Amino acid sequence: MRHKKAGRHFGRTANQRKALLRGLVSALILHERIETTLARAKEARAMAERLVTMGIKGDLNSKRVAVAGLASKPAVIKLFAEIAPRFQGRNGGYLRIVQTRRRMGDSSPMAVIEFVDYESRREEAGKQAGQDKEKKAPGKDKEEKQEKQ
Repeated sequence: MRHKKAGRHFGRTANQRKALLRGLVSALILHERIETTLARAKEARAMAERLVTMGIKGDLNSKRVAVAGLASKPAVIKLFAEIAPRFQGRNGGYLRIVQTRRRMGDSSPMAVIEFVDYESRREEAGKQAGQDKEKKAPGKDKEEKQEKQ
């Protein structure tokens, strides 16, 4: 009986399960949005939210625990430099899980896990890219006209 036993096993040994979650959370931090199964997303959210809270603290012990808990150093750097400062005034709830579809092979429920400010940051990046294109477009027209003459 599993009375009051928290966490999912995913049919793996403890080391395999730890490696799976470390990889998921590292990918989530680096890409800020990933698609995985619903069960994996729920487990990864718990680990990722604890790490973001440590990132907000920002002390030496938090950095050491984050390095031990994540699979890649670039993920730790991004966590402390970019992600944690965005959530400075927030008390938890840094991630959102959105159910998307059923996987074709085994009909497993899939979900997207992302940071709550992902959409607004993506829109800002799109606007900046649009402004960059507008700035470049007139310059290209002038160069093309000069080449024709």
